[in-house]
Amino acid sequence: MSQNADKIVDHFNLFKQPDYQEMFKNKQKMFENRLPADEVARGQEWTKTWEYREKNFAREALSVNPDKACQPLGAIFAAVGFDGTLPFVHGSQGCVAYFRSHFNRHFKEPSSCVSSSMTEDAAVFGGLNNMIDGLANSYSLYKPKMIAVSTTCMAEVIGDDLNAFIKTAKEKGSVPESFDVPFAHTPSFVGSHITGYDNMMKGILTHFWDGKAGTVPALERKPDEKINFIGGFDGYTVGNMREIKRLFSLMNVDYTILGDGSDVWDTPADGEFRMYDGGTTFAEAEAALNAKATVCMQGISTEKTMAYIQEKGQEVVALHCPIGVSGTDHFLQEVSRISGKPISEELKKERGRLVDAIGDSISYLHGKKFAINGDPDFCLGMAGFLLELGAEPVHVVCTNGNKDWAEKMNALFASSPFGSGCHAYPGKDLWHMRSLLFTEPVDFLIGNSYSKYLERDTGTPMIHIGFPIHDRHHHHRYPIWGYQGALNVLVWILDRIHLELDRNSMGIGTTDFSYDLVR
Repeated sequence: MSQNADKIVDHFNLFKQPDYQEMFKNKQKMFENRLPADEVARGQEWTKTWEYREKNFAREALSVNPDKACQPLGAIFAAVGFDGTLPFVHGSQGCVAYFRSHFNRHFKEPSSCVSSSMTEDAAVFGGLNNMIDGLANSYSLYKPKMIAVSTTCMAEVIGDDLNAFIKTAKEKGSVPESFDVPFAHTPSFVGSHITGYDNMMKGILTHFWDGKAGTVPALERKPDEKINFIGGFDGYTVGNMREIKRLFSLMNVDYTILGDGSDVWDTPADGEFRMYDGGTTFAEAEAALNAKATVCMQGISTEKTMAYIQEKGQEVVALHCPIGVSGTDHFLQEVSRISGKPISEELKKERGRLVDAIGDSISYLHGKKFAINGDPDFCLGMAGFLLELGAEPVHVVCTNGNKDWAEKMNALFASSPFGSGCHAYPGKDLWHMRSLLFTEPVDFLIGNSYSKYLERDTGTPMIHIGFPIHDRHHHHRYPIWGYQGALNVLVWILDRIHLELDRNSMGIGTTDFSYDLVR
């Protein structure tokens, strides 16, 4: 074989070697039962047609590459944003291995999460014993300050009661009676990762504010002038949370971030392993009940949490991943209104610099057609920024979007002359997007790493923005919120536009009359 101890070849080149190519051909011939190449080609061509698109959009009982993950992934994300908190998923070990690897690959960081390791016997008799042993082991081995429990499909199908199980586990001595174990039911077969985030965030706040499952008196709200901030499920939380803190500081606003995972997803390589780092303290979580208002950066992914906070007497401001000039304007204006603090001169200068940057590049952006896929709030924010740039978000596909989301998208399109030919597709998957890109091509596609297969199939140049980003490094360290964040997004978009201009004009003596040194 081409690979041996004396000659180490990277996989990119290794599998091009003749012996591997021969092995692949034999595998196809002997085991894959492939159709003839010309028949496969005919089928592929048919899937590019309007006829196929109509059949594709008519399907109801099948999803092909849905652009979402399941609830426990979001619950884990919410949990790690609190000080010393270990996420505990009541379900099978395989599920939790997937959740950990998903975050590992996006953030390039260790991702701590444990499982009750339910197997076939637990599916028949219930997972109480798994909960008792799992909490005891987690508390003893990993020394968390809090364990946040969520569920997978198995536990939900058999009807395990987390509240009762946790109380029983405490009675059995798994953890001390006073130890904090908030929980949320997060069935994987409904909703998505943003639903799980919402359920766990609400579960944690309910735990602290409503008497810790009846073990202590519920907190009484004593209003103060602070502002709470909830980022939602956000793949750019490392960069975004630090940017939000900077913005609040520049306005001299007294704030509490509920669920701050920016440090645990970005630990330093200094010889010390940090299983837990940063996060909202329990004292801050309890005091957050007294805040004047809570600003949610992704209103659709925090609907239950916002309703719960509002019931407690706070004002709630729901935004939709504000990216760009007007989105950031609205965010800062709301913070200024609530806090009574003026928007600082430094932020006004940052706004002007962003407007200047857009003006410098508008000729490359105006009239460009885009497709977008991602979470509901992200799609709203990104489409709004594109319209602001004079671009057209023609296709916006959101697997975990609903009719209300589609109405918001349509209202956004109607607010701009560049939105007249744009359409929102709630509940659709990336195979639907494939049909859209073949039948109504656009100039560029914005999406997460799974979208790269659309680029391969349709030839639509892709810009990596979203969650997860597995095949590019360190994007999560940069903010996409605020004026500085919008500048990052602008640069990423322009880089791809200019790359395509170069690629399409580098033919020597044929197209290089447009191979410009200055763009």
